[in-house]
Amino acid sequence: MIEARHLRVLRAVAATGSFSAAARELGCTQPAVSQQMKALEASAGTPLLVRAGREMRLTQAGEALVRHAAGILAGLTAAEEEVAAIAGLRAGRVRLVSFSSGSSTLVPTALAALRAAHPGTRVSLVEAEPPRSEEMLREGDCDVALAFRYGTGGTEWADLVVRPLLSDRLVGLVPEGHRLADAGSVSIADLADEPWIAGCPRCRRQLVAVCEESGFTPRIDFATDDYPAVVGLVGAGLGVAVLPELALESVLPKGARTVAVEPSVHREIVALTLPDLAQVPTVAATLDRLALAAAR
Repeated sequence: MIEARHLRVLRAVAATGSFSAAARELGCTQPAVSQQMKALEASAGTPLLVRAGREMRLTQAGEALVRHAAGILAGLTAAEEEVAAIAGLRAGRVRLVSFSSGSSTLVPTALAALRAAHPGTRVSLVEAEPPRSEEMLREGDCDVALAFRYGTGGTEWADLVVRPLLSDRLVGLVPEGHRLADAGSVSIADLADEPWIAGCPRCRRQLVAVCEESGFTPRIDFATDDYPAVVGLVGAGLGVAVLPELALESVLPKGARTVAVEPSVHREIVALTLPDLAQVPTVAATLDRLALAAAR
């Protein structure tokens, strides 16, 4: 195998015409130059230099190797510099996928802080709800996935690196003129006879499970993944809903009131990545910034 250090020595010998002059240029000894040239000729399987008086001249094979060495060494230097820039967070990219309420709350703060600290880092963002976001991570379509689940202790993330971010409480949402609009806290069973507006499929399953535990099956008249649409439907008096507090941070509940709901339900919000990706500086920095954004 031809080594880069041997190519550098060959170029020096070709440029200076002797082992001793090449040694002075490279800052090493003449025997060291001689040994490396022997190793390079052994790897090439043919002589690369011939002695002509006091000078060393390249053979045809030596000329070909020197000609290619310039491009090889230049490419290697560029690669080393690029890797060093990525390792030092002067460059690099992160592909982030997030659910919608995370995109409007945690992500902007985290990415603004990341860009301020490391302006050479490029970040792309697409939206997907779990479990699709988790699939994208495992399939190599993103580097970091912002995800959530209801309850804790599951095994669906056992193969991933999990950075816990926050526990997001679900709150009730009722029209302003609703009989429970001024209640500080309501039992979800108090809403058993109401028409319901449900969110994403995972949230919908959780809603049904909580209601059934309280002794009723909710009548879901509307279902939408769009939280502003949920708020708008509730505000228009078309039903009630439960939404994560995080979702309401970026939506003005016009025409609607929030109420605490019992039993209390929380969703666990996390940032996920693959074990190997967790060692990449840009990915690690993104996880750190998401954690800081969640702590505020």
